[in-house]
Amino acid sequence: MSVAAPLSQTALLIELEPVVARNLDRHLSVAKEWFPHEYVPWSEGRTFDGPLGGEAWSPEDSPIPDVARTALVVNLLTEDNLPSYHHEIATLFGRDGAWGNWVHRWTAEEGRHGTAIRDYLTVARSVDPAALERARMTHMSTGYTNVHGDEVLHSLAYVSFQELATRISHRNTGRASGDPNCEALLARVAADENLHMIFYRNLLGAAFELAPSQAMRAVTDVVLDFQMPGNGIEGFARKSVEIALAGIYDLRQHRDEVVTPVLRQWDVFNLTGLDADGEAAREELARYLDNLEQAASRFEERREARRARLANR
Repeated sequence: MSVAAPLSQTALLIELEPVVARNLDRHLSVAKEWFPHEYVPWSEGRTFDGPLGGEAWSPEDSPIPDVARTALVVNLLTEDNLPSYHHEIATLFGRDGAWGNWVHRWTAEEGRHGTAIRDYLTVARSVDPAALERARMTHMSTGYTNVHGDEVLHSLAYVSFQELATRISHRNTGRASGDPNCEALLARVAADENLHMIFYRNLLGAAFELAPSQAMRAVTDVVLDFQMPGNGIEGFARKSVEIALAGIYDLRQHRDEVVTPVLRQWDVFNLTGLDADGEAAREELARYLDNLEQAASRFEERREARRARLANR
């Protein structure tokens, strides 16, 4: 049986555009309008020190646990890089037609997230606002570059997993905060992220029908080298460990709640019509999932041992 030649990036964009149009219509029909200002407890705010002569920030200003503060800052700084994200997807997908309409809609919806989280953190005095602004300047000065910036299917695969990972991180951060206002806000943000994940997941699902081997290779490459978009944040490795130890986002959640459900939706292990590279990619993916299971189990064991040691002190 002859194997079809790989589709070019331009051909992929053209062939998938009707799918983009249908899914954009679907997205607009289910997305709910919401307003960041409604999730911020403005009456709790008070002036900070500086030109207006208010009170300096103190860690005692908020009862939010330290690890929840860390996760909130990581989540917000990740959202802050939206200009770079927009540049990357607008460059790849284009600014015209259905692709362009989606790019602009996605950017507009994502823009609410940083606004709402920053307003909440500032009004509730949950983090040091000066340190937060310095971290924002540092992070945004670095920007973000998509490692697969010229590859349509790799980029769609990445955001299919990343949007779901972000949703879970936001929801768990809200719960860890112990603040009902914070939890309600981050649940609302997470709902946006979930709709974005469904959009991208549906597009790649269509790509599996269009070019199964190319899609399989893209998914495998992305899963094997997945990194959250905030990995350029200063001190990200240390912060990620803190977040994982607290159970906000760890290897188990990454494997069982992000990677596995998305792969199941695409039914990748029952897919037919793969060429040699597609089959090789699927085998690589299966081995990686086995290794990820072992790594997740080891991390859980070490975390439980650490908790036991702390409890005994």
